[in-house]
Amino acid sequence: MCKLKKTIAVGISIIFIICGLLTPKTAQALTIKAENELADEFLKAVFLQYEIIKDPVINNYINKVGQKIVAKMTPQPFSYKFYMVHQDVYNAFAGPAGNIFIFSGLFEALESEDELAALLSHEIAHVSCRHISEMITQNKKTSMATMAGVVAGILVGLGGASAIGSALTIGSMAAGQSVALAYSREHEMQADQIGQTYLKAAGYDLNGLLSILKKIRAVDWFDTGEIPTYLKTHPATEERIIYLDNLLENEHPLPVKQNYEFQRAHTRVIALYGYNNTAMQRFAEAIKKNPKNSMANYGYGLLLERNGNPKAAIDHLKIVLKNHPQDDSLKVDLGRVFFLAGEYTNSIAILTPVSDNGPESDLYLGRSQMALERNEEAAATFTNLLEKYPDNEEVLFFLGQTEGKLSQFAGAHYHLGEYYVKKNDYRLATFHFKKALEYEKDAEKIKKIKKFLKDMEAPHSFFGNGKEKDSEKTGRF
Repeated sequence: MCKLKKTIAVGISIIFIICGLLTPKTAQALTIKAENELADEFLKAVFLQYEIIKDPVINNYINKVGQKIVAKMTPQPFSYKFYMVHQDVYNAFAGPAGNIFIFSGLFEALESEDELAALLSHEIAHVSCRHISEMITQNKKTSMATMAGVVAGILVGLGGASAIGSALTIGSMAAGQSVALAYSREHEMQADQIGQTYLKAAGYDLNGLLSILKKIRAVDWFDTGEIPTYLKTHPATEERIIYLDNLLENEHPLPVKQNYEFQRAHTRVIALYGYNNTAMQRFAEAIKKNPKNSMANYGYGLLLERNGNPKAAIDHLKIVLKNHPQDDSLKVDLGRVFFLAGEYTNSIAILTPVSDNGPESDLYLGRSQMALERNEEAAATFTNLLEKYPDNEEVLFFLGQTEGKLSQFAGAHYHLGEYYVKKNDYRLATFHFKKALEYEKDAEKIKKIKKFLKDMEAPHSFFGNGKEKDSEKTGRF
């Protein structure tokens, strides 16, 4: 727990900050349709403001735990989705329509899947109890996009104490802060209670949330006066801890389970998204104590790759794979490291039999085939991958590059044109689409290319002016 001071805390949901936008007597729950509409706008705002971790191993794991809890609930009106924000703060929040976020800093502080499940069940309870829909019911003159932007802006403000002050100003313009506080505590207590029933049904230790709150309480958050006292004590209050202590008085803690999937995701977050030097020292010391420690070698290997030394990472990742030979995600990691180390044949050998494990396995398989001038194989790999992940920018780029090497210029320029559209470089996109028209014979493709070009020429289109960035790939074959 020896970390830099972290920002406030478990269970800070949207509702706790923006409930000041409404008066409790007039608040009515949003309809399901309206909440889903708000969720769409909210996600756009959050993804614009936050760095969301897009790591299949981490995302699949937290969603697996979250869905295990949801599966034990009565049928829900929302499809729950779980995300991780790359930010070193102790925070988690529930957004409209079942979109739940946990911050990487808080995930690092967890010690078991039981604690993660407790945290997620608490946020799930806010959604299922319709707390959020009650609190975000807005004046009819306020559009969904405006409300979503305000909400996301407030949440982004939680990254620092000074920003919190300005965020609170937004919330307090419409109603008193004391109202927000009262509702925060009321809903927190209910979410604690309901969340415990979900945990029990899913087979998790009911002491998980209490354990998290006590950890947070032990951290010295802020200097006196930086933020209002009620926010400082808001989620990790003595009141909630006492309540949970009484609720769990007759519940004996279950033995901590050594859960491999939790350990793998937890180690990955520390190695790839935590503080570099601290993590390096942590894993190096663990290896010194036990050279065969799987998670220590896993973390250390990922860190070596992160620091530009893939060759040194290979032996550490081999140790992990030897201990867990059925884990395809480890094969993807090792295959990627082989590629980065220039060992293309080894990369192909380990990635070829890997089942669908996200786009990365086939992406590095195809890149290794390219490096060995096995371009027809690479083109087939990238084409199949593009069918599964049509919006993946890297696949478009490398497929275009490979087709160029095979003199398949129509496809090469077309895919590079799509790539540069996604990169907002409309000058190069225009260049490649015009070149594609010189070679393309398919009428439907020609029609689509012309539409791209027309859209980019429109003065008020969504495309923009498109200046090439020095750091971009050139797109030349």
